[in-house]
Amino acid sequence: MAVKIRLKRLGKIRAPYYRIVVADSRAKRDGRVIEEIGKYHPTEEPSFIEVQSERAQYWLSVGAQPTEQVEALLKLTGDWGRFKGDKDAVSTVRTREAKPAYVADEKKKPVLKPKTEKAAPEAAAPEAEATEEQA
Repeated sequence: MAVKIRLKRLGKIRAPYYRIVVADSRAKRDGRVIEEIGKYHPTEEPSFIEVQSERAQYWLSVGAQPTEQVEALLKLTGDWGRFKGDKDAVSTVRTREAKPAYVADEKKKPVLKPKTEKAAPEAAAPEAEATEEQA
């Protein structure tokens, strides 16, 4: 059985995202897969690439052939270099910068008032004890 590492397309029209999968080469593009080993979201800025490195190394070692697109992704993550024997291969994937936390303007007063705790849970406890005594 010829095994390929390729992209499985998901998402909507003009908004694709992909799973990096190991599948039989004769299977349909979005058909049955052997294992999912990663994700790729090309529409985000920067593109989101996540690969389970150990599983990718395993499948490459047993002879799975990556497609051109997956090979390019594996080169970005450094997995292709490690497979070819480069021990110093590093990931060149850019990560998204964290958004700064929202800080409310202290000059303006809040629109919503904070909720006060109700005393209902305390009142419900004696009623529960009374029903247990009657039973």
